Amino acid sequence: MLTLAFILGSVALGCSTAGAAGSATPQSFQRTLSLTVKGQYLLYLPPGYEKEPEKKWPLILFLHGAGERGDDVQRVKIHGPIKVAESLPEGLPFIIAAPLCPADRWWDRMLPELNGLLDEVTSRWRVDPERIYCTGLSMGGFGTWALVSEHPERFAAAAPICGGGNPWLACRMKDVPVWAFHGAKDTVVPLEQTERMVDALKKCGAEPRLTVYPEAQHDSWTETYNNPGLYEWFLQHRRGK
Repeated sequence: MLTLAFILGSVALGCSTAGAAGSATPQSFQRTLSLTVKGQYLLYLPPGYEKEPEKKWPLILFLHGAGERGDDVQRVKIHGPIKVAESLPEGLPFIIAAPLCPADRWWDRMLPELNGLLDEVTSRWRVDPERIYCTGLSMGGFGTWALVSEHPERFAAAAPICGGGNPWLACRMKDVPVWAFHGAKDTVVPLEQTERMVDALKKCGAEPRLTVYPEAQHDSWTETYNNPGLYEWFLQHRRGK
């Protein structure tokens, strides 16, 4: 069955006037496309989730680095918030969703899949839609910048680690609080990658935070995710406030 948009698009195209051969004429089109996305992820529920059946919880979307890509979903907790949460007797007071990136893909080219995952998690679990946070390391840092700049309306705050992004798109996320992290001696992803994004946000009137570890190389994530202050900072922010 044809959709109305498809029919209207076809009519619009059918009514277009072809130009004379050898010249260019303006045209327009409209089509309705459908997309099915799928993937694997680890889900962490805070210890109090079952005890408080009416409570809605903040959500952390965690994007792992390139070294954890593949088909083993357990690799997503080699580093990051789930690893930290499972090491603490009291856990962390967040729902954490950590998707797995296939071996031949990159997060900044998987934004539809990440959006689909957010839709899945927020519909199945008791997520507070005003407290959704995004963070990732290395490839996941790039993914964090890309996803939040493309869909800033979904996030209350973001913490990209040793990543980078497109500074021309930074103003899209100027209303999302950002705390970025990087190692000064990183030779895999130079510090300048993060600095460019932070500077671009400042030019848009935003007030991003930047923590640079003077002696850290590429691993600037261990100290970051082990820092209770990061999780406290997340909880200070609600979407649009």
